Amino acid sequence: MEIQGLSNLLNTNEQVKNINKEKTTDFGEFLNNALSNVNSLQKQSEYLKNMLAVGEVDNIHSAVIASEKADLALQLTLNIRNKVMDAYKEIMRMQI
Repeated sequence: MEIQGLSNLLNTNEQVKNINKEKTTDFGEFLNNALSNVNSLQKQSEYLKNMLAVGEVDNIHSAVIASEKADLALQLTLNIRNKVMDAYKEIMRMQI
């Protein structure tokens, strides 16, 4: 369920179209796209927070939702990174 939620959170419509067109996508490219999407969510959240502080946002809910989306995306990214690092350390501890 988390994997599906991750793909919904990090993939834009453009990425989904590209994946459907090409079944062979580069893993590094996928990670770069996912991280850039997380970064754009963070930037959008920061922009809305600044606009809210100035008083130019009419709908406070959109600012709060954008902030929560960015926070969730960052937490998910950090958890995935931690799991990958744990797996790497486990592989490095294996004896041949």
